[in-house]
Amino acid sequence: MRAWTTVTFAHAREVLTGLDDDQAEAVSAEPGPVCILAGAGTGKTRAVTHRIAYRVRRGDLRGQHVLAVTFTARAAGEMRDRLRALDVTGVSARTFHAAALRQLRFFGSRVYRGEMPELIDSTIKFVGIAAARAGVRADASRRRDLATELEWAASMLIGPDEYPSEVARRDRIAPMDAADISKVYSAYLEAKQRARVIDFSDLLAATAAAIEEHADIAEQIRSQYRLFIVDEYQDVNPLQQRLLDAWLGDRDDLTVVGDASQTIYTFNGATSRYLIDFSRRYPDARVVRLVRDYRSTPQVVGLANEVIAEARSGEAKLRLKLEGQRPPGPDPHFDTYPDEAAEATAVARRCARLIAEGTPAREIAVLYRTNAQSEAYETAFDEIGVPTVVAGAERFFQRAEVRSAIVALRQAVHTDEGTEQLRDTVITALDAIGWRPDQAPPGGAAREKYEAVAALVRLAEDHSELSLSAFVDELGRRAAAQHAPTVEGVTLASLHAAKGLEWDAVFLVGLAEGTLPTSRARTTAQLEEERRLLYVGITRAREHLHLSYGLMRSSGGRERKPSSFLAGRGFPGEPVTVAAGKPRTKRSKATRQACRVCGATLDEGRTRKLGRCETCPSDMDEALYDRLRQWRKETATEAGVPAYVVFTDVTLTAIAERRPQSEAELVGIAGIGARKLTTYGEAVLSLVRGEEPS
Repeated sequence: MRAWTTVTFAHAREVLTGLDDDQAEAVSAEPGPVCILAGAGTGKTRAVTHRIAYRVRRGDLRGQHVLAVTFTARAAGEMRDRLRALDVTGVSARTFHAAALRQLRFFGSRVYRGEMPELIDSTIKFVGIAAARAGVRADASRRRDLATELEWAASMLIGPDEYPSEVARRDRIAPMDAADISKVYSAYLEAKQRARVIDFSDLLAATAAAIEEHADIAEQIRSQYRLFIVDEYQDVNPLQQRLLDAWLGDRDDLTVVGDASQTIYTFNGATSRYLIDFSRRYPDARVVRLVRDYRSTPQVVGLANEVIAEARSGEAKLRLKLEGQRPPGPDPHFDTYPDEAAEATAVARRCARLIAEGTPAREIAVLYRTNAQSEAYETAFDEIGVPTVVAGAERFFQRAEVRSAIVALRQAVHTDEGTEQLRDTVITALDAIGWRPDQAPPGGAAREKYEAVAALVRLAEDHSELSLSAFVDELGRRAAAQHAPTVEGVTLASLHAAKGLEWDAVFLVGLAEGTLPTSRARTTAQLEEERRLLYVGITRAREHLHLSYGLMRSSGGRERKPSSFLAGRGFPGEPVTVAAGKPRTKRSKATRQACRVCGATLDEGRTRKLGRCETCPSDMDEALYDRLRQWRKETATEAGVPAYVVFTDVTLTAIAERRPQSEAELVGIAGIGARKLTTYGEAVLSLVRGEEPS
């Protein structure tokens, strides 16, 4: 027995090889409550997966006894991949919702005494029904705001009756009168119950209630899962904590990982309170701090530390001062441009130069505060022929070219003899859809489609040990988990969407006061969250970090100041002159757009998109506009993105007014570039012709 124990312990100690002292301390901590305070780039995923492997190898438990909860399917997929590399199988690595759905489906007949209600992906329809029944007028924009607000209330465990007082107590800015929202909230609950449907908040609440109210269900779940791992613990909301408490019962074998300085989702109900109070709840908890940053250069780390050092919120109690471990790199680069259009042009050109100098496009990101800033950068990159990937615009495995590629690979399985390397087999199969490794088209939408398929080839290179059949199965697993491979293209993403990601070169753009921090941040808590958002953006960069803003929003507008979070840190007082090429800041008389009604020059983005002055009469086809809105809603729901990511209301209005009959006429509408033409052009033109979109 002693010999077996010695061998098992030695096997477990192997997992500690290559870890720094702090990581090793976190990995080898005894069973019980453990809090890992992990700064950006300090190897938290490595520490967590090695802790699981350590416990399994030591014989405490098996992989099947571990439930690891993450906040994204991508993070869960990465965790499973790393565990497989450590020869650990059976671990359930899932999001809160995926874990709850799996359990509720299993126990549904007992919980509901029959069939489980349907889980709805989008709540907009039922919010609209509820608003109508409550006598509250709500257009599409208001319905989206209401849906977001009701989701927040549910995540905070706030019911309809308590909503008005809780909003006032928390100093929360509601999208409309709190009493009206309370009425809609009650009607929304009734509408769901009448239709026998549940939303994602109900999913968590129902699973927690099933465990709390059914002793047999609680016993079965708790006998299955003995060790719980929670990643990004600073982003847990009260509803998720309720479910975690239900899973745990009176046990405490819990490891949480978080960084209070990366708390950026409080507007959705997330709170760092559980992370901050962990040692108070578990007085015997082991607390380990990971501060060695292996991601970023000391120059990037230094700026991040300077920005977060000025934080004065409750989260500052757990602030970590990062220690850069990489060799020195270039200093962060600060630029001021005449306006936002000039900024977009200059950033696109800098990215092109980095690519020409050897930085892969997939290792470059442009990050902004709001999704509305994306369009200028999409256009600027299209103009110079550099492919981009817009985070959240379309899920990888739902892209038409990716679906076609996977179909071709499935067909090739039937004739594969297994005599060639996987990469070569995959390339041969993709010839059926016209994809060839040495025939990359020029930049823009065509290049983006090419690179999406190329990502599958690179994935095949990473899984060279698999047969074609096994590789196709791996793609199916990744598609189900939305664990997409990396596409070759410059990433365009909001700062919120960039959380958890990293690149060699990062461009933080639009860093003007009023944009970051946003003008909507009025309280101290809101301003501090904006500071943390900038901190998250800075820490995404490994080596190159460029920070910029436009002195004016548009040419001739009012001048702005740089972000107060970066005051005195390097922005030049005079704007950079953007080199000639395709000028975007000032338009010659020959290229100025005139109103198609009165002939006046159109200077604003909205009027240029409409093609007329806002005061000039509209000749919009109302029926077409309604069809476009319905199509947009269905398309956005299927892609899992906000409707405006497909097309804004202004773009739909412009289409319904101008009724384009060809692709050339469609791209003549400002804001519809090559990417959106390729993705949506055929469907839009079909709708204009009165046909069903293909």
